[in-house]
Amino acid sequence: MVKNLITGVGGFVASHLAELLLKKGEDVYGTYRWNEDLSRINSLKDKIKLIPMDLNDAWSCLKAIEETKPDYIFHLAAQSYVSDSYIYPSETIKINTIGTLHLLEAVRITRDRDSQFDPVIHVCSTSEVYGLVGDEDIPIKETTRLNPSNPYAVGKVGTDMLALMYWTNYKIKTIRTRMFTHTGPGRTMMSAECNFARQIALIEQEKQLPIINHGNLDSVRTWADVRDAVRAYYILVRKCTIGEVYNIGGNVTKTIGEMLDYLISLSPMKDKIQKFQDQKLMRPYDVSLQIPDVSKFEKETHWKPEYTFEQTMFDLLQWWRKEEGAK
Repeated sequence: MVKNLITGVGGFVASHLAELLLKKGEDVYGTYRWNEDLSRINSLKDKIKLIPMDLNDAWSCLKAIEETKPDYIFHLAAQSYVSDSYIYPSETIKINTIGTLHLLEAVRITRDRDSQFDPVIHVCSTSEVYGLVGDEDIPIKETTRLNPSNPYAVGKVGTDMLALMYWTNYKIKTIRTRMFTHTGPGRTMMSAECNFARQIALIEQEKQLPIINHGNLDSVRTWADVRDAVRAYYILVRKCTIGEVYNIGGNVTKTIGEMLDYLISLSPMKDKIQKFQDQKLMRPYDVSLQIPDVSKFEKETHWKPEYTFEQTMFDLLQWWRKEEGAK
């Protein structure tokens, strides 16, 4: 049976990927930190083989790889909160860059000891590595200059380049992705759409005044559903070229303001909700144009998004209504 290892299996995307792999009838091993919240995978815990591992601890990475020897590794574990990366820049870069080094080195050492072990490794980078781009760079291609604009993105450039280096120098079979904006049910990171959906749920339950606090509404995003994202990852490790990097993203482009207006339109409180710009929600340096060219990935895999923008936003809002209603 095919054996998969997902790093950070309790995370938003990782939990959706674990569910998909289990539906495919494959074995799923998932790493977790000792203090990690695993509530997202409560319904899957008896089907996943949980492996303790901390990216900051090279020995634990080696032990996890030697014990599992998976066919596919999906490296999704990271410090992925952009806002927190400004508060904890050193820890962010340590986890995202040095942690990836520890993982890839563990694979190299294990392969040197066992020549039969030769996994395909999906290393999850991010569209944030492109930073602020000009109109002339739209849509963003994989060849666009890297211009990281926050500590999280800097750490992910390290992730990205380490994956390339381990393929170039050691022929460790890495494939990199730079996923653009993706969301859906279960996302708790306070990105704009989650922040808005949560506030709408609170307003509907009369736990918040009918005022939506927001930051910059002019930033442009191309939106994808997390369920499409993990389907892309599943295909990626089976069909894409080892050593290459791929942009992945949706096919609907809207400003943050347009997305907010659509979420509000889904609420029975839509005629009462007002908007208020909160300066605390404004980033010091905002990545305002996130429109990808995904033709390279689509050409090699024939993958297309299946979830519409409207369905994604509806499911996200419904999830937050349930989440806040349970409190």
